[in-house]
Amino acid sequence: MEADRVRPDGLDAVRRRAGAALFARIAGPDGEAVRRRIHDTPGPRWFGPQRPIRQVHGDASMFVGGLRALLLQSLHPLAMAAVAAHSGYRGDPWGRLQRTSTFLAVTTFATADDAQRAVDRVRAVHRRVHGTTSAGEPYRASDPHLLGWVHVCEVDSFLRAHRRYGARPLDEAGYDGYVADTAVIGAALGIPDPPRDQASLAARLAAYRAELRSTPQAREAARFLLLSPPLPWAARPPYAVLAAGSVALLPWWARAPLRLPWLPLVEATGVRLATDGLTRTIRWVMAPPATAVP
Repeated sequence: MEADRVRPDGLDAVRRRAGAALFARIAGPDGEAVRRRIHDTPGPRWFGPQRPIRQVHGDASMFVGGLRALLLQSLHPLAMAAVAAHSGYRGDPWGRLQRTSTFLAVTTFATADDAQRAVDRVRAVHRRVHGTTSAGEPYRASDPHLLGWVHVCEVDSFLRAHRRYGARPLDEAGYDGYVADTAVIGAALGIPDPPRDQASLAARLAAYRAELRSTPQAREAARFLLLSPPLPWAARPPYAVLAAGSVALLPWWARAPLRLPWLPLVEATGVRLATDGLTRTIRWVMAPPATAVP
């Protein structure tokens, strides 16, 4: 009966509109169809319902972790050169976001066949991406060493963002399990021996440190991501909170090369509280609505 159905009040209508607008931004015009295919298609998955990767990748903290990962990745000159020349992050930033978010969703939640097809498509793209930096250094997106750098930046960033801002943070064994889950995807992408626990993840990140440096392309990317994203003015204040929260999660050694500030007292109080509030709001607007009264 119609009386048994919940009629959305004004607040719920606002939530639905905001959630739909945000979902369209991150998933693209075909997002609803892709979401139905991912979640409703029967078949075995790479990861069962209780695996840590599902909890981490399904949380609003991914917004903070994703931006942190991009900033961190930019410090490798070969990876940054490939991104600057081939990803279209300035000309089509939303398209890049939508492709990345779809890949994460498919490999985490979709059927094993769908996940493998997504990996195969990415590997085919990587084989076509190659060139030379302004310093004359050759790069290939399919280089396992560069793939490893991108992988550990993402895993470390998503893990740290979830630990700080996730709705239900995991224990240490759970985060070790998360790193192990991501290793399944990393290995499928062609990364040799990806990290499988937090200790090996930290060691792998440290092993790349000698290769990282400040470049004009990295600093330009940071300015674009943090200061001039292609957003309407109404969306800029919450994005500024997201950006501040992402920077606050960066290690000290990543700040100076990108000319980013380090304000520990402000970050531990105002930035943390604001980012926590923002992730809670995102979680609220993205939550599925109730359809019936008890």
